[in-house]
Amino acid sequence: MLKKILLATAALVSLAGVVHAEDLKEFRIGILGGENEADRLRNYQCMTDKLKTVLGVEKVSLFPAADYDGVIQGLLGGTLDYAELGASGFAKIYLADAKAVEPILTTVQTDGSMGYYSIMVARKDSGMTKVTDIKGKKLGFADPDSTSGYLIPTVTLPESLGAPVKGYVAETGFGGGHENLVLEVLKGTFDAGTTFGSGVGEFKDGYTSGNLKKMVDKGILNMDDLVELWKSPLIPNGPVVVRTSMNEDMKSKFKTFMMDLPKTDAACFSAIQGGDFKGFTEVNVDFYKPIIDARKATIGG
Repeated sequence: MLKKILLATAALVSLAGVVHAEDLKEFRIGILGGENEADRLRNYQCMTDKLKTVLGVEKVSLFPAADYDGVIQGLLGGTLDYAELGASGFAKIYLADAKAVEPILTTVQTDGSMGYYSIMVARKDSGMTKVTDIKGKKLGFADPDSTSGYLIPTVTLPESLGAPVKGYVAETGFGGGHENLVLEVLKGTFDAGTTFGSGVGEFKDGYTSGNLKKMVDKGILNMDDLVELWKSPLIPNGPVVVRTSMNEDMKSKFKTFMMDLPKTDAACFSAIQGGDFKGFTEVNVDFYKPIIDARKATIGG
């Protein structure tokens, strides 16, 4: 009898080893939409070879989604292992399935803060200089699952305007991601639009990180063409999330790799994050509870 139990235990251990090995064959990275796909792939390429060695996997695959929801659905479906989300995107996943992913890290700005801002911009030649100038105009949002590009403006703009957004502006729409949104503002499709930045440093430089900074660095935006109309309250920096069902050894190795990345490869860290940051710090679900509650109340899921 004891022999049978031992054999059964050995078989289970062996099977666990097989499952563990299978889990380590490929590591799948989801990349949010809203920026040129070639640029997104190039920014993340520096991680692929490093992670293969660190995690002991045969392959590291990059999956650039067309929009935020593409990554969200991949994480909910278990077809992605890691992604960096905005707080609202994480809230959407959490409200759909609280056990799908774990937030493990977030970025720290160069000034030590753990947040960033929604920033409303307009063309400098528009004549607009303050947020109330959007009355009767067309306002663009970045993406329905963006924290800075939709959720936070929806929640906090009414206080700055003294009225609900709907009815105050003539029309609203979505730009198809942050980069595209700013380009549409420059083209005149929208009179103003909401994107994001660190709020650290100078607006004329695109701040130290965020979409404006990335666009300036790529040479597709001259900040002299824009004016800032509004800046939101501080928003919690979005989380690095991993698939909850991933084995603990892989989670631990990945977390260590990410925590060390600002020191081991500062250029790679900067490319992935889109600007200058101090590094990562650990977070959990509690850090995002206010955004989860705001999303539930405003969007419903």
